[in-house]
Amino acid sequence: MIDLHTHSCVSDGTETPARLMESAAAAGLDVVALTDHDTTAGWDEAAAAVSRTGVALVRGTEISTRVVEAGSAISVHLLAYLYDPAHPALVAELQRTRTARYERARRMVDLLAQDHPVTWDDVVAQTHDGATIGRPHLADALVAAGVVASRDEAFATILHPGARYYVPHYAPGTAETVRAVVAAGGVPVLAHPRAGKRGRVVSEGTIAALADDGLAGLEADHRDHDDADRARLREVAADLGLLVTGASDYHGAGKLNRIGEHTTDPAVLAEIAGRGRLEILSP
Repeated sequence: MIDLHTHSCVSDGTETPARLMESAAAAGLDVVALTDHDTTAGWDEAAAAVSRTGVALVRGTEISTRVVEAGSAISVHLLAYLYDPAHPALVAELQRTRTARYERARRMVDLLAQDHPVTWDDVVAQTHDGATIGRPHLADALVAAGVVASRDEAFATILHPGARYYVPHYAPGTAETVRAVVAAGGVPVLAHPRAGKRGRVVSEGTIAALADDGLAGLEADHRDHDDADRARLREVAADLGLLVTGASDYHGAGKLNRIGEHTTDPAVLAEIAGRGRLEILSP
């Protein structure tokens, strides 16, 4: 069992990287990818738990990017696997994105505080040391203050992109990021590319263009895709010669997603391993 998309408390999950590895073992996984948002800060802790848990580790990152179609920006999440974490172009972009996330969170708290009992200290109290603060932590602060009942409610209302408290943040272009991941020896895969309830999704024409830039695969099996979405993504992948992955997008208690609820075929993982610069860390 192979789950190639999970998050720890280093980004917006609720479990430490070591605890996430334990959760993977308890779920019967053989391999798990740690793909925190825009950071590699959890890699070492997860790696240290490989031998103890018996779960192999794919080191990765979910990178926030942006595509412009018909004059409008679309948020695109790119899973980058087994890349060199010291590659200068990626290091610079990830740092710029983390800084933008922090500044955006500060502005959103200032707006929220005008109408709700939430302060910056309340948000910081919902994070772990070294975590990149983002909307999920704002949501947790709103839950703690009794403003909303859950992260899901916060994202559907107060923190929704259409809400007056929402502030956009910098994200690099998707095509440029795909090329940078490939240059760093990594394997780029589009995360949940048809998850329409998250917002507007990219066109198949854009996916084809990204394939020309070096995109390696599409995450088809994801809880935000229905059967028709998954079938169509497999067709697109077959037409473009792309890999097809599946994953949980696990966040611990931060979301309803269950670790291992969707998985990736071992042959696909072998292809990813063959293309990546880093090795999969095995027990």
